[in-house]
Order: sequence, then structure tokens, then C-alpha cells
Amino acid sequence: MKYRRLTKEQFEALHQEFANFLATQTIDKKEWDEIKLNKPEIAEQELDVFSDLIWEGVLNQAKHLEHFSKNHIFLFLCNDTEINSFVLKSTDNSIDFLTKQGLQWLSENMFTDFVEIHIGKKNYEGERNPSIFDIIQQGAILGDGYLYQQIDNIVNTKK
Repeated sequence: MKYRRLTKEQFEALHQEFANFLATQTIDKKEWDEIKLNKPEIAEQELDVFSDLIWEGVLNQAKHLEHFSKNHIFLFLCNDTEINSFVLKSTDNSIDFLTKQGLQWLSENMFTDFVEIHIGKKNYEGERNPSIFDIIQQGAILGDGYLYQQIDNIVNTKK
């Protein structure tokens, strides 16, 4: 398995897609039930293959990732060969970016000594998609890129 197995909730949400996946392998509902009962190792393999296919599709489309923690915000732009990042850090430990108030504080204090902005760029170590998956495994989520673009505009305007 290249990534990780989807959760039960994810499989439930992708029920129709999984049925179509099995159909492409000429496995109908009756045969799937038999496989689960009599050949659980094959059923496990099918679940893993399907999970990898779904992850591969998601990762191919991934453009922006975001990871929020109490005092840091990590914003990533996932290009074909490299990943760009902005790391916003509050030097005031009482600020919590996981709250609405913390984000409001950030917008009011972006250009003060209380906010550090670190800019990074790095080539992927190995393949693109597994590198992005590793960041997701560390807590990042897919983002729309809005906040990344805002920070990028601010940083490039200040140069």
C-alpha cells in the first residue's frame, strides 16, 4: 500500500465509487460478499488498492495545503517539482490561531514584531504525491489557496 487505507466513513462516502471499482474487475455484490467471507486477505487487498487510487487522485489535484496550530500557520503551494511555503508564527504565546480571535489578532498584527513570516521553497524528496501525503499525515489539510495568495501578495508587495 502506497498511502493509507481510507477510513470507514470515507468508504461509506465513496460507496458508489467503490462499487464501480469492483465492477471494473467484474466483481458484483454477491461475489464481493463471498470474497469478504471466504477470502478476507483478497478483500483487504481490494480495499487497499481502491484507497491508493482515491489518494492518488486527490494528491494529483492538490495545489494548496494548510496546517494550523496554536502559534503557527503553515501554508503550502504544491508545484510539480517543488513546494513553496509560508510559516506565520506568533511571538506572543497567548495567541491561539485555532480560534477566531487568534485569526482576528493575526490580521490586526500582521505587520508588527509579534508576527514572524518565514518563506521557504524545497524540491520534493522523491515523488511529489508521497511528499504531499506526508504533510497531510502530519496534520495539514487541503486548502483553497486564498490565505496563501493573500500572504504572497503581502510579501511581494513589501519587497
